[in-house]
Amino acid sequence: MMIYHGGTDIVDKPKIIRQYMGRDFGVGFYTTSIRDQAVKWAIRQARYRRKEEAILNYYEIDDSVFRILNVKTFYGYEMDWLDFVLSCRQNPYFEHEHDIVIGKVANDDIGETVQAVVDGLTSREFALSKLKFMYANDQICFSTDESLNYLKFISDERVN
Repeated sequence: MMIYHGGTDIVDKPKIIRQYMGRDFGVGFYTTSIRDQAVKWAIRQARYRRKEEAILNYYEIDDSVFRILNVKTFYGYEMDWLDFVLSCRQNPYFEHEHDIVIGKVANDDIGETVQAVVDGLTSREFALSKLKFMYANDQICFSTDESLNYLKFISDERVN
């Protein structure tokens, strides 16, 4: 299976990123199975960081890893997904036992809906009913060093 990581650096040796708290699935190395999503993220990061190059990193991962490691998969916008994202975003010290977490992304409009729950402006149930109508990308978060051992760097590409 081919997966992607968009950013401003070539990441041939992925690491768990611990300095960014409040992410959807907690600390980890984030990838996606959707190339276009990773390209857009890389370009967005290049603009934000005022870098000249946006870089798309390509990785391969054997599907058997999903049977070997402790993997949590969310198949859509569901209450378990929302509770997990809220835990990760609200508590910078939240830890979970999963090596890999797979699920939908809470960005842009979706992120605003999740933030409305965090801020107490809407209920979890209303947020989920709204999310059912929104397009969602995916994310695969490698949460442990062990999980990164199964990720094979293939190549990188400039995508500006």
